[in-house]
Formats: sequence, structure tokens, C-alpha cells
Amino acid sequence: MSSLLKVDSEIKTKVAAFKERITAEAEDLVANFFPKKLLELDHFLKDPSINITELKEIHSDINLPVPDPILFSNLHDGLEAQNAKKRKLEDGSGVDIVTGTKVFAMPDGMMKSNANLVDLIEKVKPEIRTLIEKCNTVKMWVQLLIPRIEDGNNFGVSIQEETVAELRTVEGEAASYLDQISRYYITRAKLVSKIAKYPHVEDYRRTVTEIDEKEYISLKIIVSELRNQYVTLHDMILKNIEKIKRPRSSNADALY
Repeated sequence: MSSLLKVDSEIKTKVAAFKERITAEAEDLVANFFPKKLLELDHFLKDPSINITELKEIHSDINLPVPDPILFSNLHDGLEAQNAKKRKLEDGSGVDIVTGTKVFAMPDGMMKSNANLVDLIEKVKPEIRTLIEKCNTVKMWVQLLIPRIEDGNNFGVSIQEETVAELRTVEGEAASYLDQISRYYITRAKLVSKIAKYPHVEDYRRTVTEIDEKEYISLKIIVSELRNQYVTLHDMILKNIEKIKRPRSSNADALY
């Protein structure tokens, strides 16, 4: 191979050191970190903050007042006001006498998020990121163990490829959990904006409480899925560790 492609000896040494570091880190993750983390998450699932049965406890007040209704002196006031505005626009003079629903400033300067859910999200997000990062390390380790392509005796290689595929799937699912949290904030913000614009519509207010409840339930499911993924990966890799580390048997290697 050296005759086909020349590699600087210093770079080759650094790459070899990188591979050794990844190997040591990944093996420690599988042997120690994964089982410890699944036990931590299993304990977290028993925490009172994530086991609230009465979902009303996670509701937050929507501190946006309902303005007083607009009263007309007679049935024609609304039409006359529109005509007056039309005349004003046509001749460019006069005072706009049209009135509408008052626009209220936020009483506290801004509309606060649901504090209960924000606290829970801030606990769950680091766990999601940790799973993504650790899966990436283990995936790299398994990929580096895949031998060169040859005909026959590829059963062990297929196990390595299945392991890489499973790690990649877990990474993707964990990343989707982050997207789900972002969508929750965006959806809630749009609904709160609707409440500020249409404060008389009760359904908007009820919808906010509904998506808060939905997000709370989803967060518990996410924690449960994170635990299950650690269990699955730990079990899968341990059961196939021999084929993952030595995909081709020594007898078959002797034939080449």
C-alpha cells in the first residue's frame, strides 16, 4: 500500500494515536458509561417532577387581560365610521375617527414561558446531546474496525455494519427530539401571539394548555426512549463484541 500512496510518517503517527484514543474512549463508553447512564435515566424517570398525574399542576397563567367590548350608540355607527375613514383617505384631510379593539402591552414586559416545562426541558436537553455525542464516538470506533473489502467471510462485517446502522438511527432519533422541543416553543409562541391579537377567543387559551400538557407527556417519553436506547446499544454491542472487534476469523485470515 505504501507504494501506491505515500503518507507522511508524522501524520500517520498522529492518525494512529487518534484511532487508539477513539478505541479506548468507545470501549469505556460501552463497558461503563452506557450502563451507568441507563441507570441514571431510570432513576430520573421515578423523579416526582416527571411523574405528575394531575396535569393541571403544570399549567401556567396566561396573563393577558380581555379588553372591554366596543359599544356602538346605534346600529349605524359602525357603517358611519367606515364611511368617515373612506372620506378621510379620499380627500387626505380630517381625523380618523375609527376605533377598534385596544392593543394591550404585556403586563410584565413580556409573556413568560411555562416555567415548569422550561425547567424540565433544561434537564432533558443535555441528556439528548450526550447520547448523540457518545453514539457518534462509538460509531466511529466500529467503522474503524471494519476490515478491507474482500470476497467471502463477511458475516462479521455485516454485524459491524448493522451496529453502525443502529447507532446512526439512534443519533437521528435523538436529534429529532431536539427538533420537537424547538417546534413546541414556536407553536406556543404563535398561539400566545394569537391570544394577544384575539383576547376574546377562549379556544386559543385552551390550546396553549393542551400543548403544554402534550409537551410534558412527550418529555417523559423522550427520557424513557433515551434510557431504552442506552440499554439496547449496550446489549447489542456486548452480545456481538467478538464479531465487532474481530469480524474475520483467524482461520479465514490464514487462507489469504
